[in-house]
Amino acid sequence: MIHEWGHFYAARRLGVRVEEFGFGFPPRIFSRIKKGVRYSLNLLPFGGFVKIFGEHGEGEGERASFTSRPAWQRFVILAAGVGMNFVLAWLLFSFGAAIGVPAAEDEKNSAAPVSIIDIASNSPAAAAGLRFGDEIIELRAPEVTLRIISEKDVRDFVDAYRGEEIILVVRRSKETREVALTPRASFPPGEGPIGIAMARLVIRRVPWYRAPWDGALAVAESTRAIVFGFGSVIRDLATHGKTAMAISGPVGIFFFAHDTFGLGAAYIMQFAAMLSINLAILNFLPIPALDGGRVLFLLIEKAKGRKINPRVENIIHGIGFALLLFLMVLVTYRDIVKIF
Repeated sequence: MIHEWGHFYAARRLGVRVEEFGFGFPPRIFSRIKKGVRYSLNLLPFGGFVKIFGEHGEGEGERASFTSRPAWQRFVILAAGVGMNFVLAWLLFSFGAAIGVPAAEDEKNSAAPVSIIDIASNSPAAAAGLRFGDEIIELRAPEVTLRIISEKDVRDFVDAYRGEEIILVVRRSKETREVALTPRASFPPGEGPIGIAMARLVIRRVPWYRAPWDGALAVAESTRAIVFGFGSVIRDLATHGKTAMAISGPVGIFFFAHDTFGLGAAYIMQFAAMLSINLAILNFLPIPALDGGRVLFLLIEKAKGRKINPRVENIIHGIGFALLLFLMVLVTYRDIVKIF
């Protein structure tokens, strides 16, 4: 919703008429008109929308119409949603830095527990139900019990019992669980026998006056990592027709968020900030129907020196929306199959 509020605020400030601000997507359950704007509550609880007068070419020549405004004003309105995503991420990272965020600690100089920070898909760890943030307390094999002191303890124990079932005792949300799995004798490069990455995680805090700067650095670093991630996905799809990276839709994000909530406020804020940056970058890709696609048409307009036929533009955005909807259904189906 913060993304849509960005469009809403920019349009109102520039004098462009906003017809509706919707919470969720139609069918409409309830609505109320206030100061010329219809605020609606809708049945499908996935984000929201802003309906701006003139965004589809109507109202040409009217001052309150989006299509009548100069290109720079239309760009500001289109980019405001993405801008608000980055502002939200900065606020979350900054607040998180002040109250404390999880960070990896040097293994030799830390008494922090060994935690799982990544799980490879289709690995024994994934199949056994291990999760990000699980703290490994103990490892067991027939007649052997090892209390975990370091990451090396885990690696050595797992290597010694390849092909044999072992028990991992982990702490998750203050509960202790026993998880059985069998380390692989052979495995893909970089994954290890059970498919986990580990680190000693501690909570690091900074003074309140440093938090905004640390938040800005976190936004910059996260943006760089996400952009490179998107680039890898696009490159793999273009060259191999598939990607090794996991892509999740609303269902996958919901279950990951559910797991994150049990880890505490610091993890929740980091997750929300990263999700906000992901949505910002995704929305600004030059794909029809997305904000980036509309900005692309603005650039073409400036290059040609005249506006593109609104009917043609709407058709292209409609096709883009249909393709995005199909992709969302496909990704959601994959999430459901993977989870259940």
